[in-house]
Amino acid sequence: MNDVGLRQNSDGLDLPISRSTAAFLREQRVVPGGSMRQASWFEPHPPYAARGEGCWIIDLDGRRFLDCANNFFSLIHGHAFAPIVSALSEAIARGTAFGVPTEAEIALAEAITARNPHLEQTRFCNSGSEALLAAVKGARGLTGRHRVAKFEGCYHGSYDHMEVSLDSSPENWNDPEGNPASVPYAKGTPPAVLADTVVLPYADADRCAAILKREGPSLAAILIDPHASKAGMVAMPAEVLAAVTEACARDGIMLISDEVVNFRLSHAGLSPLIGLKPDFVTLGKIIGGGLPVGAVSGPARSMAVYDHAAGKPRVAMGGTFSANPLTMAAGLASLTHYDQAAVARLNGLGDRLREQVNRGLAGTPARLAGRGSMFRLHLGARDVIDYRSARPLPAEATAVTRIHAAMLTAGVLLTPNCSGALSTPMAEAEVDGIAALLVEKALATSGWR
Repeated sequence: MNDVGLRQNSDGLDLPISRSTAAFLREQRVVPGGSMRQASWFEPHPPYAARGEGCWIIDLDGRRFLDCANNFFSLIHGHAFAPIVSALSEAIARGTAFGVPTEAEIALAEAITARNPHLEQTRFCNSGSEALLAAVKGARGLTGRHRVAKFEGCYHGSYDHMEVSLDSSPENWNDPEGNPASVPYAKGTPPAVLADTVVLPYADADRCAAILKREGPSLAAILIDPHASKAGMVAMPAEVLAAVTEACARDGIMLISDEVVNFRLSHAGLSPLIGLKPDFVTLGKIIGGGLPVGAVSGPARSMAVYDHAAGKPRVAMGGTFSANPLTMAAGLASLTHYDQAAVARLNGLGDRLREQVNRGLAGTPARLAGRGSMFRLHLGARDVIDYRSARPLPAEATAVTRIHAAMLTAGVLLTPNCSGALSTPMAEAEVDGIAALLVEKALATSGWR
């Protein structure tokens, strides 16, 4: 089924097409959109992977791509990492799922606590979206309230309340008072979802504090991603973090830190770097070693909301494949080999990448933002401080699409908005190559050369 197919041109002649194109045409017949994921879609279609080797993807046509997308930042060790492959081989020989606990789930939970003692207990699930949903339900169970607050433009998975104001625009992003409006993402979003979701400004501490003073007593949780990719991959100001923590202490609101992506930024995750002690921390991506995973972690006092040992819990959290032994084994191998030295090396490579790109783009209205091993290209001359300033203007969006396509043609896979992440198989040679290509393609595509 992977053989090269034929396609007629405008003259009715049969022309050969690539194996990836043949796969796309085949998938269109059985999958809406011809792809399982909107986030990774780009025209005319993404390449279809045949296999991965370290930091490289090889597609059905044998083309090699240096992988900076890493399955949206989840593959900290790249593809087919030998210790993970070995751990999976041993685990699968023992069985894939049992319906009763295994020691593998204890070991991975212990590894998370060892990295960050504030995360005393953990419950595993199968995706970041599922973890966020469970954390919100946990906060509701502890507070007896149902409303939640989140920051404009921040992605927290495919849960109705978390999708509010995910992609608002200048035409709809303000309410009558000039504060961020609650804007639906999916068609058919219930009005009650909008009424129960308070939207906060990412970089305006005074407005954030004022909104929370008004809404705080009704909130079960404030959801925060202090270095959100969709909000520009820039740090949330310390003053906003202070406003959030003050409101949580004052009004008894649960603080949920979404570290599904950002746990990679240090050995202990992002929260300790910025002085946060959340009630719940949601995890995913790198803690699964490339397999489906999500987790809710936190102090025992918070995690008790899920405790079922003494009878019906205040909030149920579980699933058929939660903490399956394959994910647990792969996740433990992933974290074991992402030790302090590996974190420091990879973050240093990220610093090297940003420094080289920004030096090469000096004098242009563009820069490479990010932290640690993650990065995102911005083309506008304005300061990027939040979702609104990171949202590209039409001409900038067109240029980003062209840069992404040019990088792909040159053999480097970024996410469609020209963001990416490094993985441990990469070294200075790969980073220097990415930097040189990104500068070259940005200058040529944007006409700044």
